[in-house]
Amino acid sequence: MGENGKAAIVKAAIALFNSNGFDGTSIRDIAKKAKVNPANISYYFESKNGLLEHCFTAFFEGYVESIEKGLSLLDQGAANCLKKIAENIMYYQYENMQLTRMILREISIDSQIVREIMSTYLMKERFYLSKVMERGVKTREFRTLASNYMILQLKGLLSMPFLNTQYMTEVLHVLPNEKYFAEKYIREIFHWIDGVLCNREIDRFYLAVK
Repeated sequence: MGENGKAAIVKAAIALFNSNGFDGTSIRDIAKKAKVNPANISYYFESKNGLLEHCFTAFFEGYVESIEKGLSLLDQGAANCLKKIAENIMYYQYENMQLTRMILREISIDSQIVREIMSTYLMKERFYLSKVMERGVKTREFRTLASNYMILQLKGLLSMPFLNTQYMTEVLHVLPNEKYFAEKYIREIFHWIDGVLCNREIDRFYLAVK
C-alpha cells in the first residue's frame, strides 16, 4: 500500500473531519472511506489523535513556510513584506482548502494537540508578524497601532473565507474555490493594509516631494 495508502487515509480523514467533526468520525469511518483496513491507520498514525496531529503538523509546516518566504522581503519595506505574507498565506490556504477548513474548525476547540500547536507554530507566526508590524511603526511606514490587534484583524481577514464557505456560496454568491476569488480577495486585503496600517502622512509627504 505504501504512501498511496497513507495519502488516502489522510484525504479521507480531512473530508470526514470537515463534515462530521473529529469527535463524530471513527477510525472505521476513515478506513471505509479510504478503502483500507483499520489496522493500516494504527500502523501509520497509531491512533485517530495521531492522525489529527499529522494533519495539523502538515498544515502548519507549510503555513509557517509561506510566512517565512514573505518575511525575506522585510528590507524592501514593511507594507510590501506584509502584503507578500498575506498573499502567500491566502494562496496556500486556497490550494489546501479542505485541509484549511478542517484545521480552522478544530483549532477552535481546546485540546492538548491545539495547545501544542499554539506553543510552537502559532507563537512563531506571532513573532514573525510582530516583527513586520514593529518595523513598519519604527520606520513610520505604519501608523502607531497595537500590533496584537492588527495581527488579530489580519488573521480574521485571512481565515474568514474558509470558515464561512456555505454563507459565501449561498448568501453572497461568491465561489471561494475559484482562483478568481483568491486573486480578488488578496487585492482587498492589500487595500486594508494600505488604508488601515499605512501612515498616510508619510504618503502625502512623498507625494508633495514628487
